[in-house]
Amino acid sequence: MAVKVLVVDDSSFFRRRVSEILNADPRLEVIGNAVNGKEAVEMTRQLQPDVITMDIEMPVMDGITAVREIMKAAPTPILMFSSLTHEGAKATLDALDAGALDFLPKKFEDIARNRDDAVALLQKRVIEIARKRMFMRRAVRTPLTGGAAPAPSSVSGASLNRDAVRAGSQRMAPTHSHASEPVTANSLRQTTPVRPAAKPPVRFKASGKKYQLMAIGTSTGGPVALQKVLTKLPANFPYPIVLVQHMPATFTAAFAARLNNLCKIGVKEAEDGDTLKPGMAYLAPGGMQMMVEGRPGAARLRILDGGDRMNYKPCVDVTFGSAAKVYHDKVLSMVLTGMGADGREGARMLKNNGSTVWAQDEESCVVYGMPQAVAKAGISSEDLPLDRIAERILVELNMA
Repeated sequence: MAVKVLVVDDSSFFRRRVSEILNADPRLEVIGNAVNGKEAVEMTRQLQPDVITMDIEMPVMDGITAVREIMKAAPTPILMFSSLTHEGAKATLDALDAGALDFLPKKFEDIARNRDDAVALLQKRVIEIARKRMFMRRAVRTPLTGGAAPAPSSVSGASLNRDAVRAGSQRMAPTHSHASEPVTANSLRQTTPVRPAAKPPVRFKASGKKYQLMAIGTSTGGPVALQKVLTKLPANFPYPIVLVQHMPATFTAAFAARLNNLCKIGVKEAEDGDTLKPGMAYLAPGGMQMMVEGRPGAARLRILDGGDRMNYKPCVDVTFGSAAKVYHDKVLSMVLTGMGADGREGARMLKNNGSTVWAQDEESCVVYGMPQAVAKAGISSEDLPLDRIAERILVELNMA
């Protein structure tokens, strides 16, 4: 069954362009177009898409507000389109914070070097985040506009206007109401699912290893994941932290500033020659490579040109590999949500030198690509849910 996509943008040209690209893949089907956030909210209730592509700047209701409204009642994987500017970066990070899962540049020439690669990447991103829908919809939510939850829609095609939405709403309205029927114990037994008792959470134990550096690599879904982990670390965190997030060059400064405002530890976009200091996190700049050099206690960062040969700029493998050479068995590292396999070989080097490698578990990942590559290779010693990674770090460092 094809992944159903709702395309949201105030530009008819861009809606048509995205729709043509997605419909060209037999695994995808555009089932509707919306011209603003308000229509997107209405059509999400009506069509129940598997994925939504969303512009940020739109009339009537902007994309960020629309994301918040959709996530309140009908959580759906959302891919944002963003301009590669400082203001665009801030707005995109706000959209991710509101619940969007991923983003791509709105200009296709900024996505990849040629059109075919850009088209393939857009199709792949939509398919990847669609897999998250079943996890997002597990909780029963109230429909966006009230009333009975609609049945899955069979409406298809590349466009659907506001009148069609209203007509569909009338067709799908319930024929009678149960609001006046009394609630009885018997009716509750019939409608309330029996859930197994929750298992007690795993109690973590420190391994006893000694560390001098923490390293984290991530990609798709990483901005939210990093924020959830880093905001729980105390100001007296005893080691420096190196962060590698696949992100455009114009985004990393804004992201580092955002984290610095939210966290107790310090966070900055890494600069060439930075000396690694305890309680400070260094985010690899987009479009560049970040390497660790020197010796423990006096290590510094080298920021190098990304190079045309590298698929990822920055690259987790590059940073992890260099950290392994400097810190040997004294690195606490983890690979979080992301597409692809970047980080696997760098993590392998860390493990071979005696360092610790953890991976985020499948259910809490936006895309279980990078952590899966590490886990399947037998490199990670623990697979952890995102909401407990910070707790696990503090237990490991005897700071809990």
